[in-house]
Amino acid sequence: MASFFSDFVFMWYLEELNKKEFMKFKEVLRKEMAESGLQHIPWTEVKKASREDLANLLVKHYEKKAWDVTFRIFQNINRKDLSERAAGEMADIMDVIPLPLTDSGHSKIYQAHLKKVLSQDCSRKFNIPIQHFLKEEFTPDKCSRLQQLFVPKTTEKKPHTVLLKGVSGVGKTVLLAELMMAWSEGLMFQNEFSYVFYLCCHEIKQLKTASLADLLSREWPRPSAPIAEIVSQPAKLLFIIDSLEGLNCDLSEPESELCDNWMQKCPVSILLSSLLRRKLLPESSLLITATPEAFEKLGDRIEYTVKNFVTGFNENSRRSCFQRVFQDEDTAQEVFTLVRENEQLYNICHVPSLCWMVATCLNDEVKRGGHLSAVCRCTTSVFAAYVLNLFIPQSAHYPSKKSQALLRGLCSVAAEGMWTDNFAFNQKDLEKNGVFHSDISTLLNMKILLKSRDSKNLYTFLHPSIQEFCAALFYLVNSHVDHPSKDVLCVETLLFTFLKKVRVQWIFLGCFIFGLLHKSEQAKLEAFFGYQLSQEVKQTLCQSLEKISADEELRKQIDDMKLFYCLFELEDDGFVTQVMTFLPQIKFVAKEYSDLIVAAYCLKNCSTLQKLSISTQDILQEEKDPSYLKKLLLCWQDLCSVLGSSQQIQVLQVKDTYLNELAFLELHNHLRNPSCAPRKFLVNNVSFLCNNQLFFELLTQNHNLHHLDLSLTSLSRSDVKLLCEVLNQKGCHIEELL
Repeated sequence: MASFFSDFVFMWYLEELNKKEFMKFKEVLRKEMAESGLQHIPWTEVKKASREDLANLLVKHYEKKAWDVTFRIFQNINRKDLSERAAGEMADIMDVIPLPLTDSGHSKIYQAHLKKVLSQDCSRKFNIPIQHFLKEEFTPDKCSRLQQLFVPKTTEKKPHTVLLKGVSGVGKTVLLAELMMAWSEGLMFQNEFSYVFYLCCHEIKQLKTASLADLLSREWPRPSAPIAEIVSQPAKLLFIIDSLEGLNCDLSEPESELCDNWMQKCPVSILLSSLLRRKLLPESSLLITATPEAFEKLGDRIEYTVKNFVTGFNENSRRSCFQRVFQDEDTAQEVFTLVRENEQLYNICHVPSLCWMVATCLNDEVKRGGHLSAVCRCTTSVFAAYVLNLFIPQSAHYPSKKSQALLRGLCSVAAEGMWTDNFAFNQKDLEKNGVFHSDISTLLNMKILLKSRDSKNLYTFLHPSIQEFCAALFYLVNSHVDHPSKDVLCVETLLFTFLKKVRVQWIFLGCFIFGLLHKSEQAKLEAFFGYQLSQEVKQTLCQSLEKISADEELRKQIDDMKLFYCLFELEDDGFVTQVMTFLPQIKFVAKEYSDLIVAAYCLKNCSTLQKLSISTQDILQEEKDPSYLKKLLLCWQDLCSVLGSSQQIQVLQVKDTYLNELAFLELHNHLRNPSCAPRKFLVNNVSFLCNNQLFFELLTQNHNLHHLDLSLTSLSRSDVKLLCEVLNQKGCHIEELL
């Protein structure tokens, strides 16, 4: 039996023993030492040894005989299955690992270890039902798709830096697990990478300081990792850095603070920055995952060779998820159709865990006899129904006092986490906020909390957006001054922070606060907690928005699209109209259909607008499904209507936009309206799929236009000729052309 195999495999097989079996293993070992003349190991060491410690003791004292001893004990305690499995796996490993150990040998040991970890521990480590996502066998097509992640767009020879972008929970980590499994099984990257190391930022953040050697040793199957050998060929290393947003670093440290020594201990943010900015092991390859917001914040501080997107569930996968939850196909289809009609709700279902949450919530509502259309009113209403119903037994109408207190405590945990950028909580974090050890099993059974994929001693919410919802709920039922942590600030500061987009992990937080102020959600909360909620939060938010609009410097920092989503969740036309009167200038970028929906809703309630800047990027291209394009154009029509309803617009800008013919004609018709009277019209980096003669005719039809800016918009020679002709006409009042 090979001792090099023993010391790390022992630990895994000892982990298979329950507490009672492990104690029996020690007692039988004590008897074996006394009766079989084995080298004596002090009983005090054996008695207090953990599974890992005992594995090390066996190898240290018995070397090659360690497995023989262990096999006899397994059979003695009626775990013959373990000795048979170990013998089979050892035979497989011995076929591929030569002796004495070479560099290749260490690499093969690590591959075998990684395969075992992924096969046996994925459901905990990756927070997913492994049978649904990871298969033991990989098809050539799947391996080819994984390898495509590393195919650069240029032929320039440089180390790989691959960015993998996607919202939280969309499946980035699952993809990483598949890639590591394929490598560990020898199906891909065998010539490219000798070692593949997985570094999760949520986990390593707990370390505070570390060296690269420390991080690699944590992943190594033996107590002592051959670090010098591993880093001797950096070009053969792949570092997978998962959930970069969890570290909350912006890579802006001065070059002098970075480290180039893999033995040097430093703050983990500096260590990761040194890897990412190619100061440490610059020849190694990097695969980095993060949310779109995190990559946007980093800007061009990471030089990448390839960028890929993880899009999550497509429509068929979402429908299948509903069918699995509802089981009755007709009911599933009916409910899915209802969700499909709500663009915001349908959008979040591309995240597997949220798709499951929405389907589970609506299935529960069906069983309770609830009104599904009311639950599907908006994103907030679904989250509210899901979370509140978890704390109310199906046979009851109201929660117990204990359940009310438990939800309050959970909301307190969530609020502190949002302000401290913490999404993994230890028992101390929970207890400080009123969630005690006896409550944890209840929350785990509800599946609102999960054991962290990175540590058995940490807990996370099912999805970060559920933490955001609970944090928003905290502000409706508590005051920040009563929170045990001084990090939790007032709702005004929260609103401003959310609208500035400075916290990359605050995706829904502000929207949920506004959504919970809707009368139907207020009724749910009052029924749950048993008292009438104060309207002070709503008044405070309105006053805060008025204050922001009056301060020009503050106003420049606000993302108007974020504000639109907040107002859309509230769905209070009177409140929206009041807020929109505070905003004489609006600038927004719509990147998808749902952005158009919320922008059109808010702008329809606006009558005092003076300056408007619109960017719709490539949303309105012709290459869309006809029915989908029809819905887009209806939204575009509603959005353009503000040009007539808000008669004070003096400056109109359309930028970074592709307009198909129908979209252009809609804009053209509104600009011809006598009530639309902008003095300045800026058309910057805009592509028209139409007859440009119609566009230039606007210069004579709208007599209020005095300034035209066409910078970055491509014009053909015939377009320029036509423009010159129009500018020379008597009806044209353009005084300034850029």
